[in-house]
Amino acid sequence: MLCRFGTVLCVTLADSSAADFQRAQDRAGVEVRSVVDPTDLAAARRIFDTVWPGEGTQVQQNLLTALIHAGGYCAVAYSGGEPVGAALAVVGRHLDAGWQVHLHSHMAAVLADFRNRHIGTALKLHQRMWAIEQGIDTISWTFDPLVRRNAILNICKLGVDVKGYEIDFYGQMPDAINAGDPTDRVFAWWHLSSAKVSDAIAGRLLPLDAAMLTQAGRDIRVVEIPEDIVELRGVDPAAAMRWRLSLRETLTAALTDGYCVIGVERTGKYVLYRERA
Repeated sequence: MLCRFGTVLCVTLADSSAADFQRAQDRAGVEVRSVVDPTDLAAARRIFDTVWPGEGTQVQQNLLTALIHAGGYCAVAYSGGEPVGAALAVVGRHLDAGWQVHLHSHMAAVLADFRNRHIGTALKLHQRMWAIEQGIDTISWTFDPLVRRNAILNICKLGVDVKGYEIDFYGQMPDAINAGDPTDRVFAWWHLSSAKVSDAIAGRLLPLDAAMLTQAGRDIRVVEIPEDIVELRGVDPAAAMRWRLSLRETLTAALTDGYCVIGVERTGKYVLYRERA
């Protein structure tokens, strides 16, 4: 496939992305590999259905097979030979001075007993390596802006740009995690060849200090999110809904007023910035 980065840059990115992935895989203690046979495919489906339990399956076998056959991405993370995580993405298009190709990451999941072991990062860096090998320079996905751990992973550890706010993007979802909660989402745009992404993966993209930025004369707004919205939904659904509606109002108003998300504080609060008039 023709590489959009240019030949020299493409080779450099391919080499560095492979090295970044290998380090992440070693750190997580897993083996991540693309789905190539029915055993891997079944493992991916089990992961998705376990993480998002509900009636039926998250992805029908024939649909998953078709997506992979059509050039999509699916990978499984194995620990000791057992599947513990999986990711699924499809090739899409977006308008940016004409139609541009990107990889849309639809699902990424890690079993509960294996979370906080950097397996999610290993999956994302495998996905990045795969995209670069295909000549794709951008990966996008949605995430729930209330989930603090995802915000920190996406913004600080991966270096994504956060854009847009879609109210109830997927509509009502029947799985045990999302049932009864509006599926508000923001979009992560991962520009794979950017210096920001390189800094994030190397651990150089640190949490921000909003107070210092404000003192420096920048127009800063801080938006708080709960420590663990998933746990809160289970113990106090009414409080979780209040958080949902409050964040929806605050973030949509800020984005409308010209603010953009530039990072997070150490406590997980979003830091937004706007150019002064």
